[in-house]
Amino acid sequence: MPEPAVPPTPPVPLTSLLAREDLALRQIAGPRDAGVTIHWAHTSEMADPYPYLLGGELLLTAGVHVPQAAGQDESLTDHDGSLAAHDASLTDSDESLADSDEGLGDYFDAYVSRIVEAGGAALGFGVAPVHDTVPRALVEACEAHGLPLLEVPPQTTFSGVARAVWQLMAQARLAELRRVTEAQQSLAAAAARPDPVPAVLRQLAQRVGGRAVLYGPDGARIAEAGREQPEEAMAPLAELAAVVTHRSTTTATDTAAGVHLAAYALGAGQGFALGVAAPQRDPADHTIASVAAVLLTLLTGEHQSGTGAARSSALVRLLLGATPEEVAPLVGAGRAVVVHARPEAQSADAMAASALGAALGSPLVDLADGTVRVLVAADREVDAHPGWTLGVSAPAAPADWPAADAQAARALARARATRTPLIRHGARPALTDLFPPQEAAAHARALLAPLNPVLIETLRTWLSLHGSWDRTAVALSVHRNTVRQRVARCSTLLNTDLDDADVRMELWFALRQV
Repeated sequence: MPEPAVPPTPPVPLTSLLAREDLALRQIAGPRDAGVTIHWAHTSEMADPYPYLLGGELLLTAGVHVPQAAGQDESLTDHDGSLAAHDASLTDSDESLADSDEGLGDYFDAYVSRIVEAGGAALGFGVAPVHDTVPRALVEACEAHGLPLLEVPPQTTFSGVARAVWQLMAQARLAELRRVTEAQQSLAAAAARPDPVPAVLRQLAQRVGGRAVLYGPDGARIAEAGREQPEEAMAPLAELAAVVTHRSTTTATDTAAGVHLAAYALGAGQGFALGVAAPQRDPADHTIASVAAVLLTLLTGEHQSGTGAARSSALVRLLLGATPEEVAPLVGAGRAVVVHARPEAQSADAMAASALGAALGSPLVDLADGTVRVLVAADREVDAHPGWTLGVSAPAAPADWPAADAQAARALARARATRTPLIRHGARPALTDLFPPQEAAAHARALLAPLNPVLIETLRTWLSLHGSWDRTAVALSVHRNTVRQRVARCSTLLNTDLDDADVRMELWFALRQV
């Protein structure tokens, strides 16, 4: 049986068509398998419909092609005698049909076998106006060849059946599009989580009802999620993944142990592959898996808005003494903001950092000590991201990026302490702008000279959080008693009362200069 040249719409289960009460169709022969599907409806009165079928059809016929029916029509057409003779002709014809029904076995056997050979899905037989009942020989032939046979009642037209098929196909297509759209949205949301790769795999496995596996360049399973599948299926899936990573093809499919397998090469060119094992597979599953493969490509590969060669060149120049403003054009960076970020739950990893950079629209990402730093063009809006706490600096030119980095760090500390998803460094004019920078810096150094860097940072954080011991402890990742001890030490070394608002204001002015 040839594979049906199916249209780009989901097939209609035969059971759905039989459930239409307005059609009143009745299956009288053939398998009653829920898996029988129809791709379209076609009407033909040809004795051999094979040349006109593509496969997957519900073939509709009134039996005009049946030899006895043709003979009956001829006798009725040629009759020009009396009414009595006409009635006699009808009677003789009916008796002839009844007597020869058993003799039609060979005809219907050949007819049904040709439909099955062409890939037809089912046969619908109209019982009017040519035949009052479905020929018994046709029922037997369909039963023998395993072709579902439907009785179409007189009140149901073939065009009505075809219209019902198209309606059911349109409903199925709409449901398929809705399913794909919902899956795309959930996969995109998963890619923005702090643990994007496992989250995308979990969503994919849930959507296809199977298991999703990310394979590394060496064929090892880097991450996986979903329902366990038999090893008889997982071993061939690993082989399929190896096929797409070492050959020109980007996708491959197979079936093993009754499980449908599919592998997708991830487009970063680093040897990663996505494997999917599920009990069933339809076009929507392929579309959903393809979306996941695109997202995983972004998550596992280097973000491509700047080339690796340009970044390598910029790094070498920095190591050899070039200034940030000299190398910034190599990586497409100019005036920018610095973003510091930490995930709310688990610690960040390289893939999570890369995903956050992609979400912020920048390839310039650094991960160190659990904090992700991203250099984002100043003209791009930085918004809060679910699962992350962000601190954003004021826009700065390359020469001022170190200062912007410090601003972002302080903004992140404040955001974590106040449990705020995103805090931006204030960019409005400050009181310090009224004083000469050199004099302000000299005053600050003299005032804070007794304090070491640890005490200075503790005092800065404590003042920025309005003297909150608990929030300062969270921001500095230390115990609240440690904060109390450090602040008390600052008060002693500075020989001043830190509860005095004027003292706090002067110290804050000084801390802004260092």
